[in-house]
Amino acid sequence: MGGALTLPALSRAIEESTSPYQRPKLQITDIRTAEVMVHGLQTHVRIYTNQGLIGEGESTDAAVGTAALVRSFRRFLIGKDPLNVDALWERLRTAGIFAGAQGGQYITALTGVEIALWDLVGKALHLPIYQLLGGKFRDRVRMYCDSDMEDPLGAEAERKLPWIQSNGFTAMKIDIDQARDPARFDAVNWTASNGEIDRMVSWVKHTRESIPKEMDLAVDMHGRYDAPTGKRVAIAVEPYRLLWLEEPVPPEDIDAMADIRHSTKTPICCGENLYMRWGFRELLDKQAADIIMPDLQKVGGLSEGRKVANLAQTYYVPFAPHCVVSPIGTMATAHVCASIPNFLVCEWHWINHVDLWRSFVKEGEIIKEGYITVPDRPGIGVEMNEQAARRAQVPGTGWFEPSKS
Repeated sequence: MGGALTLPALSRAIEESTSPYQRPKLQITDIRTAEVMVHGLQTHVRIYTNQGLIGEGESTDAAVGTAALVRSFRRFLIGKDPLNVDALWERLRTAGIFAGAQGGQYITALTGVEIALWDLVGKALHLPIYQLLGGKFRDRVRMYCDSDMEDPLGAEAERKLPWIQSNGFTAMKIDIDQARDPARFDAVNWTASNGEIDRMVSWVKHTRESIPKEMDLAVDMHGRYDAPTGKRVAIAVEPYRLLWLEEPVPPEDIDAMADIRHSTKTPICCGENLYMRWGFRELLDKQAADIIMPDLQKVGGLSEGRKVANLAQTYYVPFAPHCVVSPIGTMATAHVCASIPNFLVCEWHWINHVDLWRSFVKEGEIIKEGYITVPDRPGIGVEMNEQAARRAQVPGTGWFEPSKS
């Protein structure tokens, strides 16, 4: 009688009688993928269970070849309890130590699986992901629009800039790297000429003067240029008070990034091509960035993205995630953005695919007046509209085909 009334026994009894899904009995039965091509390639991952619950995740950028990697993870996941997200993630990461598990395709594939696991956990426990991550600091997540323009001075800008403003965005971004710039002297070396730098500054100046003064403007160089160019551009655009200058040099050159950051008043942002918390440690230690922008669809997942954000908070560095994925991955990212104190703004990059964006999930448009309201529904909180999503299916690829073994 005494043993039956002990606290551990009482806790187990309450859990067994109140949990909608018996935790020890929930098991992974299959993992399937589908690939879409919108802004680059995205791999969608679904994890199936013996109780009919399905979790969905998404990975991007380094997603070429990730479908095969995801299938290779089955031997580690089939039969396992999906509620042990971090333990399963660590098992897969350490299992791939000699298979490239330091970054790239391996971690991108792992990311899609991890997000699907969190979606599954939320559905099993009837909780939104932000609640599983510790709760939320904010109800709405501010979004910025990547304008994805070839030429900010032309007709494309005349069409897109009013659209961005009318849809309530309070921040936007342009790209200023240009491989076909006629002022380039060398097709391989990205040291910019005076003519190239003048063109970059003119693009920034024109865009800044074409949008409301209260709208933030970010500028991306895509990590293509060398240290002297990055420094010159960062100084040249100081009068325009950018939200940030993004990756003025390649991400692997942290010392050069730090040198540029300390040479200018222009805030420097980077991190979309770094992986896991280890990839950000040196960047933050060397104070090489004012703002970090991990991509939560390839950095390692939602839990890992939150760990990166927490690491950045110890340096008082804001968190502004790179995000080029569907409403599914974007909403998953929004759960993390809601759950951390140092969130700044999140990217939206489907301006050239608005119709597909608005129909990709059954809930329709998730961005209202430049913000996403994080849902209280279980898991990620949105569901794919298969008919719409399949319009972007990569030809010759399967669509969540059952595993053969």
